[in-house]
Amino acid sequence: MTSSVPKDIAAPHADATDARAVGRWLVTWAILLFAIVLVGGATRLTESGLSITEWKPVTGIVPPRSAAQWAAEFEKYQRIPQYERLNAGMSIEAFKAIYLWEFWHRIIARLAGLAFAVPFAWFVVRRRIPHFARGRIATLLALVAVQGAMGWWMVSSGLSVRTEVSQYRLAAHLGLAFVLLGVTVWTAADLLEGRRVPRERATGWRDRMLPVLVGLVGITSTTGALVAGLRAGRVFNTFPLMAGRVVPPGYSQLAPWWRNLFENHAAVQFDHRVLALTTFFAVVGTWSTLRRSSPPRLARRLDFALGAAMLQLALGIATLLLHVPVALGVAHQGGAALLLVSVILAWHADGAPREVAVGGDVPTGLRWTRAVAEIG
Repeated sequence: MTSSVPKDIAAPHADATDARAVGRWLVTWAILLFAIVLVGGATRLTESGLSITEWKPVTGIVPPRSAAQWAAEFEKYQRIPQYERLNAGMSIEAFKAIYLWEFWHRIIARLAGLAFAVPFAWFVVRRRIPHFARGRIATLLALVAVQGAMGWWMVSSGLSVRTEVSQYRLAAHLGLAFVLLGVTVWTAADLLEGRRVPRERATGWRDRMLPVLVGLVGITSTTGALVAGLRAGRVFNTFPLMAGRVVPPGYSQLAPWWRNLFENHAAVQFDHRVLALTTFFAVVGTWSTLRRSSPPRLARRLDFALGAAMLQLALGIATLLLHVPVALGVAHQGGAALLLVSVILAWHADGAPREVAVGGDVPTGLRWTRAVAEIG
């Protein structure tokens, strides 16, 4: 039996079926966005991001096919500082390997844009998007376009003078990807489970723990992008000490002081370590504080967040000690995205019960596990 979603949630022609359909689409898109985060991490770690020196949104969907086309692309790459200083003498076959990493990263990003824009247009034309979600999803579409432009803005920073992309632009690019992922997951949860409504009786610090945790995960992930941009993960490959000290030598060697936070290899890695450990213990503290007094759905999601935090800490330490192998580095970036999703879902669950939050008669089957299963 299908029930209507209350007016504060549904557009005139949107019922529970519509909310479920839009929610499943957003779950699908969140999975695709997660895949892009992984491929983007691999592209960065294999030093492939600068192999394509032009931005061709339309004609760039076709890779080189003939020997002459490959030679032309290789010639363009040979003109930039990365080739001249780091890869001089590279073979055409080695160039093809890094070119294809970047090529598929761009292709998947384009497909993600289409996978968002086309269903969004279809749902809008058929008036199936619940009213509360329309503006939010339209904003997501705009941010997807901004993210595409930001990707090229990031790449362009490494085509002259530098041998790598700007760590500032890399952090902005990854940070926006995480914003897109977070807003998508929250909106999907609103559609599949009912909109979150804070408890009528606020309990002060308890109500702030999970949103603060979301912010902490986001900041820590962004500092990880700074580490990647500076290749700072390949120095001080010991844990927990750095060169035998808690605070590494040379931590504050740059002036003015704030440059150390963004440009000093030792400081950037140390700050990321401190934030990562702070995040881990914050997750543990939140879990131990809220778990026993939480309803089942929130308790399960706190367990998920704790597991994600433990996995991410293990991946981070292993990545550091093994000098950032590509597979572990990619897994570590994916672990950051997984941790973000887990704490966002926990925060969403930490509100009024679903039937109160949505004002009544929403089918109890609108759950994430069912949504993922129904995608297929």
